[in-house]
Amino acid sequence: MTPCRRCTVAADPAAILAGAVRMLGAHGLLSLPDTRGLHMAKTESGPARSAALCNVVAGPSSRLRQEDSLPAQRSHEVLRPRRVMLPIVFTSPHSGSNYPEDFVAQSRLGRLALRRSEDAFVDELFAAAPAYGAPLLRALFPRAYIDVNREPFELDEKMFVDRLPAHINVRSKRVAAGLGTIARVISSGQEIHARKLRFEEALDRIHRHYFPYHRTLQRLIDNRRSRFGYCIVVDCHSMPSVGGLRDPDPEHDRADVVIGDCFGEACAPYITDMIEETLSGFGYVVHRNKPFAGGFTTEHYGNPRDGVHAVQIELNRALYMDEFRIARTASFACLEARMTRLIAMLAQFTTQAMAAE
Repeated sequence: MTPCRRCTVAADPAAILAGAVRMLGAHGLLSLPDTRGLHMAKTESGPARSAALCNVVAGPSSRLRQEDSLPAQRSHEVLRPRRVMLPIVFTSPHSGSNYPEDFVAQSRLGRLALRRSEDAFVDELFAAAPAYGAPLLRALFPRAYIDVNREPFELDEKMFVDRLPAHINVRSKRVAAGLGTIARVISSGQEIHARKLRFEEALDRIHRHYFPYHRTLQRLIDNRRSRFGYCIVVDCHSMPSVGGLRDPDPEHDRADVVIGDCFGEACAPYITDMIEETLSGFGYVVHRNKPFAGGFTTEHYGNPRDGVHAVQIELNRALYMDEFRIARTASFACLEARMTRLIAMLAQFTTQAMAAE
C-alpha cells in the first residue's frame, strides 16, 4: 500500500500527550474556573478500559438508548459506546449518501456529480469514536438534498415558484453562494434542480431530516453536559483540495486540515490548540479558521461560557480519496489511523483533566 504524503512523518503520541497535559496546567484546566463553563466530574476508567467495554450499535432505534433514538424516517443514526466515558460528541453531517430516487430523477446532475458535494467517507474516518466512549452522530441523507450545517430556513427565493414567508433568511452569504439549507448548486457551482421547487417541498425535507438531526444532537450535548458539566462537539468534514470559484479561496491549493472555532468564540483556545498540536505532530499542514471558521453547528452550539465547546475539522480530500470518482485511495487507511489517534488523544486529554479535578 502506498503511504499517504504525510505518513513518513513520525508523531510521538507520548510527546503530544505530554504537551497536552502541560497545556492543561498552563491554562488552568486542572482547576477550572467557573467562567469557562467546565465543571468536571470524575470518570471511573479511561479509554483503554472503555474500548473493552464498547459495543458499537448502528442498528434500529429499538437498540439505542432513548437519548439516541432515531426518527422513523431514519434521517440519521448514532454510533454509540455501551458506556458514556467522555464529554465529547462527534458529528458527521455531510457524509450521508442515501439519495431519494425522486430527487435524483428531477436533478440536472447525475448521481456521481451530486456526490461531489458529499464529505464522502468522513464518518468512516472517525468511526473509532465509540471505542473511546464518545458517540458519533452521522446524517444518512446527502448534503445536496438538505444541509443540516445551516440555519433551518436559509433558502434562496430564486429556487421557488411560490413566495417565501417573511421569516426565511434569503440574504445570508451561504444563500448568496447557492449553498443554503436546500442548496441551489453543488460545490463546483453546477445547478442541482431541473425545476423550481414549492416551499412545501423544502418544509417536508426540513421537518423529516433537519429538525430530527438537531434534536438528537441537542440531546447528546445535554446528556454530556449534565453528566460531566461540559461538552465538546467535534464537527467532522472534508473539503475539496482546491478552492472553488464560490469559495473564499478560489483556485488555491488548500492545507491538509483546517480547524474552525469561529475565531475562538465557539471553543476554548486550549482545546483547539491541543487539536492543532496533535494534527501538526502527524506532519499535516494545519490552518485555523481560514478559509473555514465553522458552519451553523459550530456557531450555534459553541458557547464556552455555557459549557459547550464546538470545533470544526475540515480534512483535505486529496489525503484519502479520488475526488472525481468518489473512491477511497490507498492513503485512506493512513488517515483513518491518524484520526483514530486524534480521538485517542482527545480522550486522554479530557480523562487527564477529569482525573485531576
